[in-house]
Amino acid sequence: METVKNAANYVSETVQGTGSQASKEANKHVAKDSDASAKTRLQAAGDAVGDKVDQSKHETKADVHKEAAKH
Repeated sequence: METVKNAANYVSETVQGTGSQASKEANKHVAKDSDASAKTRLQAAGDAVGDKVDQSKHETKADVHKEAAKH
């Protein structure tokens, strides 16, 4: 039963990591958009950094759950 739980958590963390990655990429595009205001670009750049941190956390958790599911 624990293996199933770890597998489900792996999938969940992988999906969340992918979502963070997509958000990061969208924010990077806004940050580079010369038509956006400086405030908007700065906020998007900050959000992209936060999304990268979230992505890394989710990827790390996914790896932990993946290894736990193997055992």
